[in-house]
Amino acid sequence: MTQIHNNNTQTRKADHLRICLEEDVQFNRLTNGFDKYRFSHACLPEIHLQDVDLTTTFLNKKLNFPLLISSMTGGTEQAKLINYRLAEAAQNHRLAMGVGSQRVAVEKPETAASFAIRKIAPDALLFANLGAVQLNYTYGLEQCLKVVEILEADALILHLNPLQECIQPRGDVNFKGLLAKINQLCHAISVPVIAKEVGNGISAIMAQKLIDAGVSAIDVAGAGGTSWAKVESERAENSLQRRLGKTFADWGIPTADCIVEINNAVADIPLIASGGLRNGLEVAKAVALGADLAGLAFPFLQAADQSPEALEELVQVLTAEIKTVLFCTGNINLLELQQSSMLKKVD
Repeated sequence: MTQIHNNNTQTRKADHLRICLEEDVQFNRLTNGFDKYRFSHACLPEIHLQDVDLTTTFLNKKLNFPLLISSMTGGTEQAKLINYRLAEAAQNHRLAMGVGSQRVAVEKPETAASFAIRKIAPDALLFANLGAVQLNYTYGLEQCLKVVEILEADALILHLNPLQECIQPRGDVNFKGLLAKINQLCHAISVPVIAKEVGNGISAIMAQKLIDAGVSAIDVAGAGGTSWAKVESERAENSLQRRLGKTFADWGIPTADCIVEINNAVADIPLIASGGLRNGLEVAKAVALGADLAGLAFPFLQAADQSPEALEELVQVLTAEIKTVLFCTGNINLLELQQSSMLKKVD
């Protein structure tokens, strides 16, 4: 690969960080879907708040809370600082954490340190990350193993981002035959593979195809949060790309709809709800609808960019919000919440 292309990957990383933090790139009209659901309040919960247990297990690793610091960044100095702060929070609170696409670390090995967070988070559940489409652009088992090794990761996320690639300048748009390559990879690699969208959602039909291909978990990454169509529109090099980004700014399946659809149609697949979650109440709704973990990106990015103290405060607030939901619905743990039918759809 040429040096120019390498620089482009790194520049893109810096652009994405800046745009997400400084520009309005959230979905405008489409919500994450959780506003359509409301918990029934238990005025007499018959439990003690201090007994509420938020622990869970995901991919055989115990977590203190059902929280994933969703994949965001890496490859630049600012990204390294953010990843290191996030990793510290993941370690201190036993959270799961994913990093942003590690393609830049494959192309420019000197950037690998921005992803090498295992030394900071020795006990955390960590996810490496590559774009699935790279399997059509010379990547294979070797590159996948490389990014897992950099992170000493527990699992590999393969992210699916057809809309983003469509709008991105010089995007990788050959998604032909990818399912067969994902299948080959899942059966060749020694860690679980997680299929993840980037904010446009995964339907039950797509989830089933991915599971049949061998993926171990699904992260729906639905619509309602950061719109990568809008992000790429901000980076557009011509009026066509800018127009495409604006037209498809609200494209996708809301996160709550993805969770319900997959949970109803697909049996026993570890499921992550991400895409526009902004507080612990939405996390609890996601769990009640059938998610095993809830991933947040933008709130963690904002807090980590600000300070370690802001990050600590965010975790405290999120966990207090989740605990309050369980207490005020009379559920002692997450499994009880899932089985309680306390979450109702609002007409």
